[in-house]
Amino acid sequence: MQDIENEALAVLKKFYGYSSFYPMQYEVIEHVVTGHDAVVLMPTGGGKSLCYQLPALLMPGCAIIVSPLLALMKDQVDALIANGIPAAAINSQQSEQQNRDIIDNVFRQNIKLLYISPERLLAHMDEWSHDMLINMIAIDEAHCISHWGHDFRPEYSQLSLVRERFPGVPILALTATADRLTRIDIKEQLNIPHAKIFINSFDRPNISLNVVSGLSGRSKLKRIVNFIEKHRHQSGIIYCLSRKTTETLATSLQSLGIDAQAFHAGLPTDQKLRVQQAFINDDLQVICATIAFGMGIDKSNVRWIIHNNMPKNIESYYQEIGRAGRDGMKADTLMFYSFGDVKTLMSFANNSGQAMINVEKLNRMQQYAEASVCRRRILLSYFNERYDHDCGNCDVCNNPPDKIDGTTLCQMALSAMARTHEAVGFMTLIDILRGSRKSEIIAKGYDQLKTYGVGHDLTQAMWNAYLLQMLQLGLIYIAYEEDGHLKSTSLGREVLYGKRKIELSRFYYNQPDKKTAKSVPLPMGNEQDIDELLLSKLKDTRRALAKAQGIPPYMVFSDKVLAIMAQEKPVTKAQFGTLYGVGEHKTNLYWPQFTAVIKRHLNEAANR
Repeated sequence: MQDIENEALAVLKKFYGYSSFYPMQYEVIEHVVTGHDAVVLMPTGGGKSLCYQLPALLMPGCAIIVSPLLALMKDQVDALIANGIPAAAINSQQSEQQNRDIIDNVFRQNIKLLYISPERLLAHMDEWSHDMLINMIAIDEAHCISHWGHDFRPEYSQLSLVRERFPGVPILALTATADRLTRIDIKEQLNIPHAKIFINSFDRPNISLNVVSGLSGRSKLKRIVNFIEKHRHQSGIIYCLSRKTTETLATSLQSLGIDAQAFHAGLPTDQKLRVQQAFINDDLQVICATIAFGMGIDKSNVRWIIHNNMPKNIESYYQEIGRAGRDGMKADTLMFYSFGDVKTLMSFANNSGQAMINVEKLNRMQQYAEASVCRRRILLSYFNERYDHDCGNCDVCNNPPDKIDGTTLCQMALSAMARTHEAVGFMTLIDILRGSRKSEIIAKGYDQLKTYGVGHDLTQAMWNAYLLQMLQLGLIYIAYEEDGHLKSTSLGREVLYGKRKIELSRFYYNQPDKKTAKSVPLPMGNEQDIDELLLSKLKDTRRALAKAQGIPPYMVFSDKVLAIMAQEKPVTKAQFGTLYGVGEHKTNLYWPQFTAVIKRHLNEAANR
């Protein structure tokens, strides 16, 4: 195993310029290289793609990467080629002759990673399974295969055949957003029952979380403009519920002197490509878009996200805010919430093919928007990640509500759950705690429980609010596959047995007005040491190099790498080549240009 690790680190340094892996990356790589299946959950920006790119480079043959979007394939292939890695994609935007030439190159073992849609893989499986040297099959956006997932796609549903056609090839399923049920379903749908599930932390501490409710019209526009003004010269996305809103909002922002464009599926293809490319190349600051935008774009320097309307579920919200701050530097998010949004989204959910699931997911999103507990705790508990402290980087933490010691209240509820063998839902649990004489409570013998009526002095509304906080804080979860029964988590059991105290936000029938939320950005390294003038010059150099090569600026170097460059000020090839995020290929390509800028800057500073 030490040999695999040493070789993996050498490849990581050579092609990517990193000297160590992100948490869990190497464990996944070793698991796949030794021939095992895996399901990997990593947040956006957590290094998910490296989990299949490294094994592809370490093993003989080619890795097949299944991806749902052409833009995502193109972005990944361009980034790999920029790092000196032979990669390609076959798709409908290329001629069939181009696609055949690429496949021939795979057969000749001249390509290490081949990106492809689910439909094309299924069409070629029989031919490739006999003659092509395939070292692994990675299925990106794997939540699309599950009916429980937030973005189910019928074209993914036949991918279970992959296991039959490639019996000895490791399968790696990857996603950034999947709750407990979706993870289990991914294994079943792909026919990889023994796959190990790797779950990295969903926490993105560099992203601030803020929600504003009740604003509309001019007051909402004013709030958006003020937010953008605080992020001058920084890229951002405003997600809107309808195509019309993207256009009207973009027009309003343009009239106020803000560089904004609309993006939605109804625009002409050439216009969409033009807007998308301008945003990627840092020639456009703001995109007003429907939710489809951004999934296929690996732009690492998006600094903020606004949701003009509440998203339809927490998975979508998490995925969309995750498009900010992918370079690990601070990023801000703002979500507007209104009952009008809920009404519209409820109509969509009820008319969808999966009404029950979608309505429940919408309810959880609404609970997040209305919450009086740390928003990051709610997000992470939704994905079954234990997070037992407040984050200090959301509007609730920055303007905390009144708190009470809720330990006894939680113990009452958890004890009642335990005595029913965790076989009741919200309303039945409240009835037990309040001592209801409903016929179904009596018929099931719940009136004989020791906890029957222990919470009679609290109203139904109070118990509903406190149980909701227990859910949001990760003390309990809802087992949807068991008729919505409530189950306790490890944190909940610690509270039940007196090993941990818990605070709850005090219940009010009329919630007191919150102060205006203030975003408190987290410090990311020693940003105060960055020479801002030099950083600006380095960005100009990056833009010029990118334009000359016809690639986005972030594919030359990310904002994070430029910030480190502005701190460390390398002036030799050796110094440049040892910077974080600078690999061997990019050292040879770019060291003369960037070090020349740094030398000139240092000389000018010395002569001032």
